[in-house]
Amino acid sequence: MEKQGIMEIFEKTGAVMKGHFLLTSGLHSDTYIQCAKVLQYPEYTSLLVKEIADAFKDDGIELVVGPAMGGILIAYEAGRLLGVPAIFTERENGNMTLRRGFDIPEGAKVLVVEDVVTTGGSVREVIDIVRDRGAQVAGVGLLVDRSAGKVDFGVKKAAVLTLDVKSYEPGERCPICGTGAPAVKPGSRNIS
Repeated sequence: MEKQGIMEIFEKTGAVMKGHFLLTSGLHSDTYIQCAKVLQYPEYTSLLVKEIADAFKDDGIELVVGPAMGGILIAYEAGRLLGVPAIFTERENGNMTLRRGFDIPEGAKVLVVEDVVTTGGSVREVIDIVRDRGAQVAGVGLLVDRSAGKVDFGVKKAAVLTLDVKSYEPGERCPICGTGAPAVKPGSRNIS
């Protein structure tokens, strides 16, 4: 798909939000991408995740894993399209972990997926879990890379949409903080 067509989907579903936001990374931004607004539509989910699946279709993927919450639907759809199982990690006492009887077989070629990355912290935590189990991270698939392609996981990466969305350290370095507008956290953790 063309970038313009992808952006149109994000905009018409209300996924692109403007304001003063606190990101999961702790940074502030004037733009927030709420992928859940897109993922509520199965036809868009399938269309967008197909871009990820196509990027890894020849890489021998045996399992797809994504972090809860944002990566769950993406992992499921990528697994469906690639014909492999899909699981998710989740936080327990603040630490990313495997639960619910999920397992990552030793030696498996794993695709890690996520909805949006700025710094890639959650994806790195999932990568560590995969490697700790003796499996191979074959690549990372993203719906949105907010880092303008700068985030590097040391493996093949495919993003459906790559954006250069500015983010700032909170306080004096954030121009939006200077306006007095409160920073809101619309994501899945610490929802305000």
